[in-house]
Amino acid sequence: MSELLDNSRHRIETLKEIIKNLHDGADPESVKEEFGDLLAEVGVSEIAAMENSLMSEGMPQEEIQRMCDVHAAVLGGAMPHGPADVPAGHPVHTFRLENEKIREIVGEYRGVMERLASADAPSATEDWATAHRNLGGLEVHYQRKEYLVFPFLEKAGIAGPPKVMWGVHDEIREKIAAAGEILENAADLDDEALRLTIETVIDPMLEQVSGMTDKEDRILWPMTLEHLSARDWEAVRSQWDEFGKGLVEPAGVWLPVLPELPEKPVEVPEDDAITLPSGHLSLRQLTALLNTLPMDLTFVDAEGRVGFFSESEDRVFARNRAIIGRRVEDCHPPKSVHIVEQVVDDLKSGRRNVAEFWIQMGDRFVHIRYFAVRDPDGSYLGTLEVTQDIAPLRALEGERRLLAEMSGSEASV
Repeated sequence: MSELLDNSRHRIETLKEIIKNLHDGADPESVKEEFGDLLAEVGVSEIAAMENSLMSEGMPQEEIQRMCDVHAAVLGGAMPHGPADVPAGHPVHTFRLENEKIREIVGEYRGVMERLASADAPSATEDWATAHRNLGGLEVHYQRKEYLVFPFLEKAGIAGPPKVMWGVHDEIREKIAAAGEILENAADLDDEALRLTIETVIDPMLEQVSGMTDKEDRILWPMTLEHLSARDWEAVRSQWDEFGKGLVEPAGVWLPVLPELPEKPVEVPEDDAITLPSGHLSLRQLTALLNTLPMDLTFVDAEGRVGFFSESEDRVFARNRAIIGRRVEDCHPPKSVHIVEQVVDDLKSGRRNVAEFWIQMGDRFVHIRYFAVRDPDGSYLGTLEVTQDIAPLRALEGERRLLAEMSGSEASV
């Protein structure tokens, strides 16, 4: 056993040296020739360990990401496709089917570009729009990886590959957005502009999209099958539809064989923790969280009594704790009671689920919303009032994608 561990450590250290040499400009083909025998023995876990180690030693994620395609070319022999016997309906089976569809879409997109570059270019513009729209379907595929799969890899101690892969996703998204902007003005492209667009925007985009499918099939899915449990995959499957319609439908229904849950509940960090379906919060955390929200919250229970309000520093409407337990109609001036009663009655009866109002208060533009709060069975639990000064939001223009110098209020967070 110790000999096997030593061999694995040796391969990981050698991989690190290979990657460092590539980053220093070594020729990929020479590296493959020199280390061919070792690369043939490398497993996906060792590749993951190599990336984790490099990042822990200070190599920036962006640097590994920048050389991702070169790494993949050199490590190609070390990245066999995962087992083919994953049952239909298993998330990995569906992910692989989607990769086949993505490769098909890429092929169609390339065919459209060839027609565009020909003398009959104008007739292919509509096909370009269709191909580009189809390519946009991979967004759901990427989001499922990022939000359903990557967290479980990170819990298993594999942080490097997900971060690098997510970074490549964002590069692909930027290329798709750039191609979409050019497509909107396709009618203005002359032959030379079209040629440059294909060479500098479209071809790199399609190459990166296609390369990602190979990295998934050769690295990511074997890695996940090695490290994720049946319960992890069940969690992935149960949340699958929350991301919308994907490129393909699952080819079957997969029902995992789950181990019995331990008799003792999972321990939570603090004694007063409140366990929720999507996590847990201590009472201190929950109180601070609700008071940090940039809006005022007030909850009126099913009996029409005030049950809770948030206590942020800059409330729009003043509240004091004496109102807890009071009937909601007793908390408003007589002239507006009938409106409040009508709103609550409409929400309680199901005639509506939301009611909203907005008023100008000096420099503030106050948006007030009332939401019916219901349990999963639809039973009415109460009404939530959400009040927010949205004047700062209405004043926003353009975009801010990078963190600018913070104002005083931002810096205090």
